[in-house]
Amino acid sequence: MARPKPLAELIDSCIGPAFAAQGFASTDILAAWPEIVGERLARYCRPAKLEWPRRRRAEDGSGPEPGTLIVRVEGVFAIELQHLAPVVIQRINAHYGWACVGKIVLKQDRVGQRGAASATRGIDPARRGEVAKAVSAIEDPGLRDALDRLGIATVATAPAPGRPVKKT
Repeated sequence: MARPKPLAELIDSCIGPAFAAQGFASTDILAAWPEIVGERLARYCRPAKLEWPRRRRAEDGSGPEPGTLIVRVEGVFAIELQHLAPVVIQRINAHYGWACVGKIVLKQDRVGQRGAASATRGIDPARRGEVAKAVSAIEDPGLRDALDRLGIATVATAPAPGRPVKKT
């Protein structure tokens, strides 16, 4: 009778080739990402690809050159991650035990869409109607849609009227 295999063994064999195509040797960086950049920042950025420089024959016997980590990041957190890039590089290299990342390149993208979709479901229909009414007079459909999404996100994250605001 075969012994049961841990799920981690099965997942790595399934998605390992996809990660290898993006330059990652393992799926470990995604699992460790919140520990590397912190929980708050991890919600708004994700490693997308690790680009390695072309190999040159090293006569001096030095190790491989560090790669460039491409990170997808929400627009408002790009500046924060840019300022923290040296710390993030240091933490990634400490996690792996060698200087595998030498530079971080930021690509602005939407990352936290799962949370946004669940937040819009819990919006009070009256407040949703207020947002729709406020943007209905805008003629440009692209601008109207963008402002509608912004209004929904604002209403979803704002405390309901009459509810106390949590202080952290």
